[in-house]
This record gives sequence, C-alpha cells and structure tokens, in this order.
Amino acid sequence: MRFGVFIPPQAKTTRVPVLYWLSGLTCTEENFIVKAAAQRVAAELGIAIVVPDTSPRGLGIPGEADSYDFGVGAGFYVDATEPPWSRGYRMYSYVVKELPSLIAGAFSIDTARAGIFGHSMGGHGALTIALKNARSYKSVSAFAPIASPMRCPWGEKALGGYLGADRSRWREYDATALIEDRGWTGPPIVVDQGTSDQFLESQLKPELLRDACTRAGVALDLRMRDGYDHSYFFIATFVEDHLRFHAAHL
Repeated sequence: MRFGVFIPPQAKTTRVPVLYWLSGLTCTEENFIVKAAAQRVAAELGIAIVVPDTSPRGLGIPGEADSYDFGVGAGFYVDATEPPWSRGYRMYSYVVKELPSLIAGAFSIDTARAGIFGHSMGGHGALTIALKNARSYKSVSAFAPIASPMRCPWGEKALGGYLGADRSRWREYDATALIEDRGWTGPPIVVDQGTSDQFLESQLKPELLRDACTRAGVALDLRMRDGYDHSYFFIATFVEDHLRFHAAHL
C-alpha cells in the first residue's frame, strides 16, 4: 500500500493532530496531494494530513481492473468477505487499524486528535468509518459523498461484490443505516455538495443522508453549492472550510 503524508512545521516541536483524507473512485494517494491545495492552510493550522490509496494494487485477482467502479481504485473502504476479494480488499481495517498504527510510529502525530474526511466513494468511507468509530474520530466531513450505497448503482455493485447478496450485511457500510442504528453525538457532520454534480441524483442522493439525520436527531450541516460539479476544482474551493472546521474540534 502507498500513502502520502503532509507534516506541518509545528511537528518539529510538538505532536500535531491528524486528518485522514479518503479519495474517490479511480484515485490514488496522489490526487488530493496535487489537486486539493490543502497544504498552505494545513501548515497554518498545524494539522497533519494522511492520504491512503483507494484499494490494494497488484494482487493479480482476475478481473480486478476490468471496470472503474469495482476492484482496483475502488475498494469502497469495506472489508470484503467474498472470495477472491477477501484475500486483500480490506480497506476498512487498513484505514482504521493498520494505517494509524503505522503513522503513529513514524511521525510526530497525536493519535488522540484525529478527524476524517473524503470525497465521493471516500466521503462514504469517511462517514461510515467515523460513525462506527466515534471514539477514534473527533470530527467528520465529506465532499459529495455516496450517502447510501445500498440505494445506488455504484454501491449495489460494490457491496454486492465484496460482501455478497445478503443486503443486511451492507448496513455496516451505509451511512444512512449507521445513523439509524448508532447515531452520532460528535460535532455536526459537514457535507458540501455541488448542485451541478453529474452524479447527484443517480449515485449520491444527499437527501437520504439529510432525512436519516433528521429522524435520528443528528446534526448535519449540508451545504448545496450552486453550479459546482464533482471535480477537484470543487474540493479545492471549499477545502479550507473543512480544514478550519476540523481544526476547531481537534
């Protein structure tokens, strides 16, 4: 596995808080580093940023690179239970357990002050990981997340392939279901969504997240951004807002 780490100058003298960024379909660890323009503000705020890849690579599983939305570049931040994917597609455990342990041993990071955010598939990952590990992440936000993978084509393909046909097992990786089942008592969940996003109605469905939060009494700050699409220009425009939000809680 490859990952990128931004270490702010404050880490020379003290342990700093950390933000984990989870990227979307087809991305590697490089997309956020190159395109999001997050380093200047992260340096000012004294926050480390850890950016993992989106899937294992090079396992040689037949068909793993046949489509953009399943397999390589599309780990969906789940622990696969179905063979052959269960052999290596365990992105949930990697992000939640293995990677933080590795980072803590190598960098001057305060693991008790961690937040998580992401985009699209990575927004789904950030939401589900935070909701299942509320003691480990003090804040969570997302750009254009896949709000309910159980109810969209991307998610149905991924969850069915990685977890099998029993949809009850999918609830552990669906933010709306986790909000219903577990709630969230941390700071408001922050979500930015472009109104001109080409995947808004078919795949992302933020209204499902809004409705689940309303029913569960969970604070959600959903910002619909007029004219913005699904691209990194959208992320770069509002990433400072997200960094300052997380910094306030870390």
